[in-house]
Amino acid sequence: MRYELYYWPTLQGRGELVRLALEDAGEGYLDVARLPARAGLGMPAMMRLLSGEAVACPPFAPPFLRIAGSKQLLAQTANILLFLGPRLGLVPKREASRFWAHQLQLTIADWLVEVHDTHHPIAVGLYYEEQKRPAKQRSANFCAERLTKYLGYFEKIISSNPGWNGGLVGRATSYVDLSMFQMIAGLRYAFPHTMSELEPKHPGLVALHDRISARPRIDTYLKSKRRVPFNQSGIFRHYPELDLPR
Repeated sequence: MRYELYYWPTLQGRGELVRLALEDAGEGYLDVARLPARAGLGMPAMMRLLSGEAVACPPFAPPFLRIAGSKQLLAQTANILLFLGPRLGLVPKREASRFWAHQLQLTIADWLVEVHDTHHPIAVGLYYEEQKRPAKQRSANFCAERLTKYLGYFEKIISSNPGWNGGLVGRATSYVDLSMFQMIAGLRYAFPHTMSELEPKHPGLVALHDRISARPRIDTYLKSKRRVPFNQSGIFRHYPELDLPR
């Protein structure tokens, strides 16, 4: 196994964007925190690295990645994908294209924060039930304004891609396409009513989602136990009261 991925074992979260890239490339990796602690892995192994033990530059939080046998850790999802992209063949070779992909990935990172804030608008340390009223206000704004802005932006990027009209970067599938698949899948889970209204206006993104889900390795992964189901502890959460008809 060439890579070791460290992320919370019961969540898709930001770690899922890295998993999708590794799975699509057919690259061997250990999802360390999901493995038995008795083998020196599991959550204890991840927490040791987070504490800074035997690591010169400890990460702030998961996900982080380590090449097997190396002491160097790479943290931050977009940074990890910037590193993996050329090694997995998931980004064009031109430097300008690589940085364009990174720019789009950073925009997706901003989008993920806004999705999370729909159910935790005040504080991460509070339960959803302790902030339901502001969550309703935040979600209403997100669904009416912010979601449409993000979807519209990426739909425009697909339609204007000079290399290929089916993806976001270049002529071949990129890690940004894989991340966009996860965004659409997660938004469908969290906001099914809103997405059913918005998807007809964004056919390029819908087609991208469907194309990625049909890729052989991704299809196998999605049907496997390696894919953590969406749940009420992750970034994408379905609370019916936050997905009100507009």
